[in-house]
Amino acid sequence: MQFSFIYPLYLWFLFVIPLMIIIHFISIQSRGKTAIKFANFDAIARIKGVDLYSKNLIILVLSILTALCLVMSMSGLTLEIRTNSTANSFVIAVDSSRSMEADDISPSRLEGAKNIALDFVKGSRTGTRVGIISFSGISTIEQDVTDDKSKINNAIRNIDFSEIGGTDISEAITTSVNILKNENRKSIILFSDGQINVGDLDYALEYAEDNDVVINTIAIGSKTGGQTGFGVSKLDEDTLKAIAYNTDGKMLSIENNEDIGRFFNEIMELRVRDVSINLTRQLLIGAVVLFFIQYILINTRYKTIP
Repeated sequence: MQFSFIYPLYLWFLFVIPLMIIIHFISIQSRGKTAIKFANFDAIARIKGVDLYSKNLIILVLSILTALCLVMSMSGLTLEIRTNSTANSFVIAVDSSRSMEADDISPSRLEGAKNIALDFVKGSRTGTRVGIISFSGISTIEQDVTDDKSKINNAIRNIDFSEIGGTDISEAITTSVNILKNENRKSIILFSDGQINVGDLDYALEYAEDNDVVINTIAIGSKTGGQTGFGVSKLDEDTLKAIAYNTDGKMLSIENNEDIGRFFNEIMELRVRDVSINLTRQLLIGAVVLFFIQYILINTRYKTIP
């Protein structure tokens, strides 16, 4: 385990901390002289006693910790650890066409797909890089590839039914491949009912193979079908099987109640590797919390500090 910094130049701001300490004790000394000058013996007692120093030291420590968190956050403190993680980067492609309104997966195929996608992100190891797209007649990049789980989860939750007609899985595959181009090991997790009616699937599969991208498919729906606004929509499982087979991927059928956890473990291909964790957000939250504690103490318990 080791630490590194994205913006090390900001570490120069650490020199503010000794300056804070010097100013703090000069200020206490100045207050002591003022109290003696006006012969306020209560004030003298407070200034010379341990009580004042203990109060001031607590506020000083909180101020130093706040400044330290801010400087570390600005400098992009990163924790580097060696742990079990996946070597793959993923794009989760979610079908948002109107056939995903079908109610054979409660409350709808789309909500079922989103819930499974969120489970995948929740179960993924630290450092797993994931991008999100939604697709119907066109594809939309909801989130570029990142290891920030909060961004990934928000992108998944925000997917809604598309106003664009059609289901173009070929464009979804092409778009996914394009945003994975700078990644090392690449994999797509495609959520769909397989109802393709637009695009050239053969070209998309060839494009994925040329770029060493594995496509794993998750069949959302049932062969008996579910009710939508335009009638009954049935699952086309064969198409999703073919997509996975032609790119050395795997297919999961929700209708067959297959083991989702086992499926995710297989496509993640866990192995020991170095993972970087950016601590910027945690440090910023810590600075805000420390500042709030300091504010409360100054205005309540330690309000009598001169």
